[in-house]
Amino acid sequence: MLAVSQYLGWRLELPVEFVDQIPWQAREQQLYAGQIEIGWICGLPYVVQADTPDPPLALLAAPVMLGTRYADQPQYFSDVVVRRDRHYRTFEDLRGASWAYNEPHSHSGYNLTCYNLACLGETSGFFGQVLEAGSHQSALELILSGQVAASAIDSTVLEIELARRPELNDLLRVIEAWGPSPIPPLVTHRSLPAELHSRLQKLLLGMHQEDTGRSLLASLGLRRFAEVSDQDYDPIRRMARRAAQVGLGNGH
Repeated sequence: MLAVSQYLGWRLELPVEFVDQIPWQAREQQLYAGQIEIGWICGLPYVVQADTPDPPLALLAAPVMLGTRYADQPQYFSDVVVRRDRHYRTFEDLRGASWAYNEPHSHSGYNLTCYNLACLGETSGFFGQVLEAGSHQSALELILSGQVAASAIDSTVLEIELARRPELNDLLRVIEAWGPSPIPPLVTHRSLPAELHSRLQKLLLGMHQEDTGRSLLASLGLRRFAEVSDQDYDPIRRMARRAAQVGLGNGH
């Protein structure tokens, strides 16, 4: 999102600082506190914050990916990935196998895994071993090295990694795709002036209608930004309630 932040600063004629030199957990906390005023956040922590008595965040817009599977909508998938040389063909084949998830506040990596286990009636003991990888990229490395059998990977992250490292296409295989789910949105902190929030939103929603913005979006694999409402994230709320029946600890 560095290029998007630079574009917004240029169009607004305002200085914009892109904060990426601290861990994402610290950036998330600074966003909640208003020390960071604009952020891109997973849908699961968004709904958690939105459902607090005094929500700190306001929806700005959500990206629409270029791929045909996204159907020109602000949505994404969670792809269940294994090594191509393993025998697994379905998620159910992974019973007793090892599993990695990126982190417990992730919808695509954690919440959807628990939700699908709950839908199967598997509230505990499905996996033989579970590891927290810290990121989707780290989970992919655990699969490649054989340390775990599988993981659920954000489809947009997987596409970036496959484009960056084409050799992975011969090493990895997607055995199931969960979704679509509402895609992680861009948000602002409530302390940001309403007038500036409106200007930011207008710029984002109109990027695909002018040459510089359209070129920038395409370079990031985006078609456009779309307007979204809090209700658009109700599917994540519903899945989180069902997923609460399941915990992903070691052996769970």
